[in-house]
Amino acid sequence: MTKKEHCQLPPGSGNCTMGLTKQYLRYTASALFGVIASQKGNIVYVTLRGEKGRYVAVPACEHVFIWDTRKGEKVLILQGLKQEVTSLCPSPDGLHLAVGYEDGSIRVFSLLSGEGNVTFNGHKAAVMTLQYDQLGGRLVSGSKDTDVIVWDVINESGLYRLRGHKDAVTQALFLREKNLLVTSGKDTFVKWWDLDTQHCFKTLVGHRTEVWGLAFVSQEKRLITGAADSELRVWNITYIQEATDPNEPESKKSKGSLAKAEKTSEVDEISDLDETPEERLLRCNKAGSIMREGRDRVVTLATDRTGRILACHGTDSVLEVFCVLTEDEICKKKEKKMRKAKKKAKPKSEEEEEEPEGSVEMSLQEEIQRVTSIKASAKIKSFDLILSPKGELKATLLLQNNTIESYILIPSAQVPQVVRASKITIGGHRSDVRTLAFSSDNIAVLSAAAESVKIWNRSTLQCIRTMACEYALCSLFVPGDRQVIIGTKTGKLQLYDLASGSLLETLAAHDGALWSISLSPDQRGFVTGGADKCVKFWDFELVKDENGTQKRLSMKQTRILQLDEDVLCVRYSPNQKLLAISLLDCTVKIFYTDTLKFFLSLYGHKLPVLCMDISYDGALIATGSADRNVKIWGLDFGDCHRSLFAHDDSVMTLQFVHKSHLFFTAGKDHKIKQWDADKFEHIQTLEGHHQEVWCLALSPSGDYIVSSSHDKSLRLWERTREPLILEEEREMQREAEYEESVAKEEQPVVAGETQGETGLAGKKTIETVKAAERIMEAIELYREETAKLKEHQAICKAAGKEVPLPVNPILQAYGNISPSAYVLEVFKKVKSSELEESLLVLPFSYVPDLLVLFNEHVQWGSEVELLCRALLFLLRIHFGRITSNQLLVTVIENLKKTTISKVSEVRSSTYTCT
Repeated sequence: MTKKEHCQLPPGSGNCTMGLTKQYLRYTASALFGVIASQKGNIVYVTLRGEKGRYVAVPACEHVFIWDTRKGEKVLILQGLKQEVTSLCPSPDGLHLAVGYEDGSIRVFSLLSGEGNVTFNGHKAAVMTLQYDQLGGRLVSGSKDTDVIVWDVINESGLYRLRGHKDAVTQALFLREKNLLVTSGKDTFVKWWDLDTQHCFKTLVGHRTEVWGLAFVSQEKRLITGAADSELRVWNITYIQEATDPNEPESKKSKGSLAKAEKTSEVDEISDLDETPEERLLRCNKAGSIMREGRDRVVTLATDRTGRILACHGTDSVLEVFCVLTEDEICKKKEKKMRKAKKKAKPKSEEEEEEPEGSVEMSLQEEIQRVTSIKASAKIKSFDLILSPKGELKATLLLQNNTIESYILIPSAQVPQVVRASKITIGGHRSDVRTLAFSSDNIAVLSAAAESVKIWNRSTLQCIRTMACEYALCSLFVPGDRQVIIGTKTGKLQLYDLASGSLLETLAAHDGALWSISLSPDQRGFVTGGADKCVKFWDFELVKDENGTQKRLSMKQTRILQLDEDVLCVRYSPNQKLLAISLLDCTVKIFYTDTLKFFLSLYGHKLPVLCMDISYDGALIATGSADRNVKIWGLDFGDCHRSLFAHDDSVMTLQFVHKSHLFFTAGKDHKIKQWDADKFEHIQTLEGHHQEVWCLALSPSGDYIVSSSHDKSLRLWERTREPLILEEEREMQREAEYEESVAKEEQPVVAGETQGETGLAGKKTIETVKAAERIMEAIELYREETAKLKEHQAICKAAGKEVPLPVNPILQAYGNISPSAYVLEVFKKVKSSELEESLLVLPFSYVPDLLVLFNEHVQWGSEVELLCRALLFLLRIHFGRITSNQLLVTVIENLKKTTISKVSEVRSSTYTCT
């Protein structure tokens, strides 16, 4: 074979052998579809195109989808990176959306451009809750790592970290009027934080189980908490500053304090545990409980933005809606009650007449009234409410079965009628997709789950057919791509016509689950294997339809092969001479197709073989097992060429690329991997799925892969023209592992700061390390250039004439700027949210140079705000070493003068501008 002939492989092969080297082509993620909304995050209403109550934002794996609930269309995708979305919160102005991720990072997206401009890194685990303050200037985040962090959104930096919870933080709320924060956690505590002094001044210990939700009602004078039982606990909040108003007359003070003393004397025994001898800022007493209909834990508890409507749900499909009465409505109700009480009472004396008036008290159930219950079509994961000025309540629900439902009701009506306004279902399956198949022209993709079969257009990713089915386990396109066959868990074969979307025929093929189906290479029939220990052979035939006028496709059983164990997978060899059958006894048996005589037994797996495939030339068979290994066998003698440790969990699916010895595997470890069966090498890993990958399908051309996962998503992968070099791939993998290890390292400790209630908001990441390295390189360049300049001046002085100074290429690229200006440019490019952490990992040897440069630039009046922020942070973390260094005393004195004067100048100039 000549070298030219050796390279001319078929176009679908995806590799080219040049002498001894082999070139592979890279597969990349092309699209995510099939998911309407993921389960880990929450659903929120967003303002888009000036409309409220129409658009909702939902998590969709690592992305955020914005859906139009009226049209049922996806209008915007906020692109994520790798981690799954766990929390969403829209800003009060409606222009931004804060998104929390599984790895603890937070991104703030603009809803106008769809871009994520700001990134905050502070948490070590998933973000559980996000909340903006009233003006939208601050954002609070609570995480599974038990920390609460307050972020400055405008300055794009972390303010401080609050420690105190002993388990995951479930909810965090700012108070509107006070600079206070309240948080709840799975440690059963509700904590009150004073943000002026950044410490916890009160802890409510009246819960015996995890606190899952918080909500403020009645103008923040009542707090409602939801725990792991059927009670909603209501707490009265009394602000101590209000109670002791200095302008109030003494007589009123004494009367008010007596009235409050009477009220607080009726406190529950549980809240007595929480009373501390020294109370400041506020008093929080238990007012009572509202009983929910559900008996399980509260999953979500929230109010609408006005605080008028309260709703909650448990792990079931019922959303309970309550209406909180205003003070005017309570007064009217009291008056009505008094009138009724007066009518009932018999007036004997004035004392007796006044008695009913004093005894009229409103119960908690009357002040917080149950409106109705909304019954959804499946279990609810989260919800959001919006109350229109007309009094119409809109509720949108994110359901567990990959569905979004919207409901409308009028709470003020005598009998509130719940009307379902919309339901978004067409874009995905209700349950996990267990089988996938490509049509012969690479255009249509079949996906089947427990309730339906869907046909997708690969190029547009639109669902073009949905057909109801039984629990599907395997599938194939009938030659011609006009019909599809589904094998079900009950052992039935279902034949569907794609043009009409109708079920043509159902046959009871097996007594147990029908695990596998394989089309014969001559395309005249297929073979099925099931849990009834049988392999059955089927032929396609044309039969007359019900009317007897036209013929339609049907299936006819021709032969049956009885085996000793359950059949898990069947595959034909490309020449149709052999049939491979994987059995529950961990072996693969090879039979002759024509005589059904036994040929080979492939044994070596420790657990059953769940998937297998035979190469296009019939030379190799690859088997994937629940023991996490893939074995490559020769089909001539049944010898095992190589055993590969493929995945960290069961190998669920395996398929060869057409006209090559490359194959793909997918496993329960969330990964898809490509392998070379000739060289026994791992080529590349396709990462994207967040949960177990159930199945994948390769297009006949080998250019596309579609995969399905337990995260409800279908992902399309595309073969590019980019060559993949294995050495480079290994190097990139090592770099990724290093970056991951850097992020997991111990956080740098600030001298003199103890691990108390508060701490720095940021955390050490690979980005902060790289930023610190760039600052160090810039200072090194500044040192070198300064030394060169001194040397050059000495040479010029000795020569008695001007000698040209060679320009540094880096400074030339920046427009021939000075070395000190270059350091400032590097400093400006450090992200605001990463500045403190970058300075924290910067060695002290670079700090003196930085302080000198800061003094220089502040005198010029350039970037005063940024430099002052960095200066104050450096002084805070290196205070001892800076003050003990005699050389830095004059620098610090100069900085003191220049910063005070320049900051005053900047402040006065901004005031004049405003």
